[in-house]
Amino acid sequence: MKVTIDGQEIEVEAGTTILQAARMIGGDVVPPAMCYYSKLKGSGGKCRCCLVDVTKGSDADPRPMPKLMASCVTGCQDGMEIASKASPRVQEARKSVTEFLLINHPLDCPICDQAGECDLQNLSFEHGKSASRFIEEKRTFEPEDIGPNIQLHMNRCILCQRCVQVADQLTDDRVHGVMDRGDHANISTCISKAITNEFSGNMIDVCPVGALTDKTFRFKSRVWFNKPYNAHRECTTPGCCGKTTVWMFGNEIQRVTGRKDEFHEVEEFICNTCRFDKKEVSDWVIEGPREFEKDSVINQNNYTQKLEKVEIATEKNILLGRDQDRKKISMAANPLDTNTQKS
Repeated sequence: MKVTIDGQEIEVEAGTTILQAARMIGGDVVPPAMCYYSKLKGSGGKCRCCLVDVTKGSDADPRPMPKLMASCVTGCQDGMEIASKASPRVQEARKSVTEFLLINHPLDCPICDQAGECDLQNLSFEHGKSASRFIEEKRTFEPEDIGPNIQLHMNRCILCQRCVQVADQLTDDRVHGVMDRGDHANISTCISKAITNEFSGNMIDVCPVGALTDKTFRFKSRVWFNKPYNAHRECTTPGCCGKTTVWMFGNEIQRVTGRKDEFHEVEEFICNTCRFDKKEVSDWVIEGPREFEKDSVINQNNYTQKLEKVEIATEKNILLGRDQDRKKISMAANPLDTNTQKS
């Protein structure tokens, strides 16, 4: 069947959702998604970020749909026409959704480990407002220890429930979920159990905000100062692909994540052993620099694009001693090749 999104026509299989069709087209027509995750069954339909305007239902019934539709859970129909970024109505709705998501979210990006690769930060950058109209007290939660590897920041959570679906679909012993109701709803473990399942670390990768972060990387560095490399190892954990992205500062591996695509979704899930326990360069076969298709702060100032030289008018003495830092945050083709590090 054929569908048209923002004037671009594409053929899709029956059962394809509008969001999936938009991703097949790519570019600006792709709606943002905070709860939908293509690798997790049953995700989507919660955050309303991906609302689109269906201006023509189908060839058989060309009437437009009266309400904006969540593109992640709305199936395509033959002849359907959709307005996404081109619709002022959709843009206004996304601004409203962004404002709602930020009502209780703390403005702590300067100290959040997710900053720089946060989907909510990106959403706010495009659709957010410079000032908040919310004058009431923000909802807050007491800190909770959920285990040795994962840090829970409940105040940042938007209840997308991706982490719950990861535990349901990748592990056989989920011990956390959504507790309480309404404004008191929160992610928590049952009677303060620790989350220790071998694949629980994937909750960090799927979290669209900084609600779940890596304790082994906590406050070590900003993500844009790390150099991402594709790497792999012979992992013996059943179900783990052993293919990761290692994030390096100098010759130190500071964190390990799954490899993410242009929609910030991991290509394959990895085990906790690869993620938390293998931080030596000798543990990995480094394949080369990781490229990021999606524009973000991470791919600024590195190998993916040429930048104009910036001249800073300051005293020379201030810049003395920074050569080592400059080499650490600049990209080398291979971290083990000393010749490329010297350039």
